[in-house]
Amino acid sequence: MTVATSLIPGLDEIVRRGDPRRRSDIARAIAALFFQDAAKLRPDLVDLFDNLLIDLVPHADLTARIDLAERFSRVGNAPRHLVGQLARENEIQVAGPVLRRSPMLDEAALIEIARLKGQGHLLAMTERPVLSAEITDVLVERGDRDVVRRAAGNAGAMFSAGGYSELIKRAAQDGVLTLKIGQRDDLSGDQLKELLGGTLDVIRRRLSSVVKPARQMEIRRAMNEIEEASLPQGPRRDFSAAQRTVLGLNREGHLGESALLGFAKAHKYEESIAALSAMSGVRLSVLDRLIAGDRYDPILVLGRVLNLGWPTVRALILLWYGPQRAPADADIEVARMNFTKLMPSTADRVVNFWRSRQTI
Repeated sequence: MTVATSLIPGLDEIVRRGDPRRRSDIARAIAALFFQDAAKLRPDLVDLFDNLLIDLVPHADLTARIDLAERFSRVGNAPRHLVGQLARENEIQVAGPVLRRSPMLDEAALIEIARLKGQGHLLAMTERPVLSAEITDVLVERGDRDVVRRAAGNAGAMFSAGGYSELIKRAAQDGVLTLKIGQRDDLSGDQLKELLGGTLDVIRRRLSSVVKPARQMEIRRAMNEIEEASLPQGPRRDFSAAQRTVLGLNREGHLGESALLGFAKAHKYEESIAALSAMSGVRLSVLDRLIAGDRYDPILVLGRVLNLGWPTVRALILLWYGPQRAPADADIEVARMNFTKLMPSTADRVVNFWRSRQTI
């Protein structure tokens, strides 16, 4: 104590006359000496304050500890061991300030605390201006919903490949997390595609509305790839002759429902699809893969959007069945009822989405 009292004026009086039962006051008084000129203190003097305060502060009352933690969290040369002690307190009001911002906590300490402490400590840590991938690995592994959301929304946080994979997995059940991940600048194209693949369409649209224009283009491209991959793979058809026929009808002003009905009744698949493509504005290859699938629902949707009559829609459904299959009357009646119930607004949204897949 002789060295300490000779180096720090006033410390001898505080220690010699201080009542052990008034440790909060003593701790505050010693801290006040530190803060008088903290920026100019030599490292050896900072260590001296560290040795004194580390035994006093834990016995101070809660109000004093909260105040000291807040003040020390903002000092670039705060006593290192004291800051570590404060960060490990179970009382989050004490630990929180230093976990959020103190530069004196090194990565090893942060990882240790993240592995051992509760969600309040992890949540405070997510507010640090910089988080390494090693720290976020632990936050993503142990953190609850709020911790993971806050970490994903921290622009200064870095994530490992494994951390990102776990984030994206959790985002499948969390639309808010999806939005936060989707807005990160370090998200790769493959990670964006993985994120969107497990996301509801309403979240995809919301994400597209809040990200930067460049990311909007990435989202559209990723969605095109996802949807293209999900379409059934059928045999390749040659539509060149059918397209010439349809273009000729269009130039002459004869392309319409009557021509489409004629193609469908004659079981001219290529001409029917080419006509539907020209009339709906959906790319022919996309339309072919949709209608070649195992459900005729796309025909109902197109029929509603193009305001086709039931006879034309029925002929297209029979075309979908093919000449070798004859649907039961009950099946056709179910299709008619579904077509009648289909809301135009719903059909419009679906077809608009199909149209958007032309911009790859």
